[in-house]
Amino acid sequence: MSNTGRWTLVLLLFVAGVSTLTAPLLAHHSFAATYLEADTIEVEGNVSQFEFKNPHSWIYVTGQENFGPLKTYAAEWASTSRLDRDGIDKTTIHVGDVVRIWASPNRDPNDNRVRLKRIERRSDGWKWGAGRGENR
Repeated sequence: MSNTGRWTLVLLLFVAGVSTLTAPLLAHHSFAATYLEADTIEVEGNVSQFEFKNPHSWIYVTGQENFGPLKTYAAEWASTSRLDRDGIDKTTIHVGDVVRIWASPNRDPNDNRVRLKRIERRSDGWKWGAGRGENR
């Protein structure tokens, strides 16, 4: 193989490697595209469903925001690996738990999906998202 051929092969392998490593980063979406990150709503209610899955876990809370109508909010949470690091697994949240959530509302006011920022369960004092190292 000529010297030019070797450099072409090295360049092609380099480009292929960089492309492979950066593709997952480009595929991941921005929360700001879906949610109003600067805003926060607060909802207290009952957990109706908890999906511990990737790429993001979801918790469904049926409750009220500012004494408004009762509705179910679908709160997008973190990945299972992130929640595992915080000591959260599929048995941490139960259907029927009364929780209070703080979340970024959806850009579409008719969409009940929100991005979870913080959650507390008063019955035992458990909380997540209150600050670094404060999840318990």
